[in-house]
Amino acid sequence: MPNRLKKLWKSLGPGLVTGASDDEPSGIATYTIAGAKYGLAVLWMALFTLPLMIAVQEMCARIGRVTGKGLAGNMKKHYPRWLLFLIAFLIVGANTINIGADMSAMAGSVALVMPFPQKLSAIVITLIILLTVVVLPHKKLFSIFKWLSISLFSYILATFTVHQDWGVIFQNLVIPQIVPSKDFLFITIAFFGTTIAPYLFFWQANQEAEERIIEECKPGKICRLGGRKTGHQDRNDIF
Repeated sequence: MPNRLKKLWKSLGPGLVTGASDDEPSGIATYTIAGAKYGLAVLWMALFTLPLMIAVQEMCARIGRVTGKGLAGNMKKHYPRWLLFLIAFLIVGANTINIGADMSAMAGSVALVMPFPQKLSAIVITLIILLTVVVLPHKKLFSIFKWLSISLFSYILATFTVHQDWGVIFQNLVIPQIVPSKDFLFITIAFFGTTIAPYLFFWQANQEAEERIIEECKPGKICRLGGRKTGHQDRNDIF
């Protein structure tokens, strides 16, 4: 049994990390606000967005694995330069706002347990993450992210620590409820936006490309990526 678990753990790849990263602080804050304001009335959104997220992540994973390039690298190859710059501009803008929301949410979480100023906590957390991403190699960083993803099981365990009416839960899960109000519309847009986030798909494709490089382009080994034979892959071509 331990060998099977070890084999299963080893087989888990970028999809696990990307899926886990979808529960980022800004996403958790959005879901918490939605639940606090509308209760189980928004539960159907989780079931509705799940197949959409799986389908898009699967496509991005296949693109990265087959081509050895990320989404931006493939756009550069197949689409006009003006379209590439437009999409890159939109992605950078969306990611900047998303990262700001994540830092704010993490700083707020720290403030709940330790008496640190939120602005200072956000700066310290940002510096730690930047240092970790820049210094650690991809393989080591990926291993850390895999272990951290286990923490998400706490959400599942938490549901069984309080009394729940499972009949009502399943009813709200499969039967959509629409509240005719502007606030509900904003919550719906925020829910979809944080669940099917663009940076996840770029990350998914880039991780798959990185994994393929590790597998096929070891030092001294001739491999073929991006349609050409090479001894290594230029990192600029991945993204």
